Amino acid sequence: MTGRTILILSAALAASVWSIPHAAAQYPDRPLTLIVPWGAGGGTDATARIIGSGLERELGQSISVVNRTGGSGVVGHSAIAEADPDGYTIGIATVEIGMMHWQGLTELTHQDYTPLALMNEDAAGVQVLANSEYETLESLLEAIDSSPAGTFRASGTGQGGIWHLAIAGLLNDRGIDPTKVPWVPSEGAAPGLQDLMAGGVSIVPCSLVEARGLIEAGRVKSLGLMGPERAELFPDVPTVSEAVGSDWQIGAWRGIVGPEGLPDDVAERLIVALEAVYNSDDYKNFMAAQGYGVRWARGEEFGTFMEQADASLGQTMEAVGLAR
Repeated sequence: MTGRTILILSAALAASVWSIPHAAAQYPDRPLTLIVPWGAGGGTDATARIIGSGLERELGQSISVVNRTGGSGVVGHSAIAEADPDGYTIGIATVEIGMMHWQGLTELTHQDYTPLALMNEDAAGVQVLANSEYETLESLLEAIDSSPAGTFRASGTGQGGIWHLAIAGLLNDRGIDPTKVPWVPSEGAAPGLQDLMAGGVSIVPCSLVEARGLIEAGRVKSLGLMGPERAELFPDVPTVSEAVGSDWQIGAWRGIVGPEGLPDDVAERLIVALEAVYNSDDYKNFMAAQGYGVRWARGEEFGTFMEQADASLGQTMEAVGLAR
């Protein structure tokens, strides 16, 4: 072997050895897309945009936030799952990913994604009129249990939506037939609360953020929160565990995911960046100003969270006859 040949082989080997870690270290080397399965201007869209802004700072690349709506969340969630698993298309998944397949809307589940980071959760509260005779969650549940079916009605989202499952799951957990409280479908918490004010329904199980204006105005009160701890927004509202000894927890959550099969080094790069965003003053201040809850879980921990949420939602939907 000549000296020239050795020199060429050595140079080629050095180039190949250098190029592998160099390429990994350079991810990302072009702009990313962040898919939002819900419309512009909503809470999920706002959360995605503050996260996207933080990721631009952490990754040094621009982030294009794209709203892919339709099919009750199916269209956008499908677009995330079907993207190339190269780290350049990620998305914000919502609680509906643990609900849609139970309703027969899609075959997608949490298993079709690479979990990166849980960023937000807003637990369900149990809201009644401020002048309601029920001062505690315990007294309300006792009245529901002892009254004829239909005495109490609830609203706050569509049939089988997250807030419907919230009250149904709580009743089921306490050994009360969920069908005793008929659900009145609405386009969301706002019209549900309007119906509460008008006397059309007696309970609205939505997030405290959505009921905030009426609570602060003294027109509505919350009897319990279906979360692991009290909310900073309304620290006087007890958790359902404190109020009635129930372990039932449910809320609307949002987290960042990639398509299934995202390379480990790419996933880790994104997770580190997302953790920095989560801990930033910009993110904390924005979420606090909006009244949104924050909750962190990284990678596999977030995957376990989604798995447990899926099982819990499925069990509740089967109990109230909403699973197909």
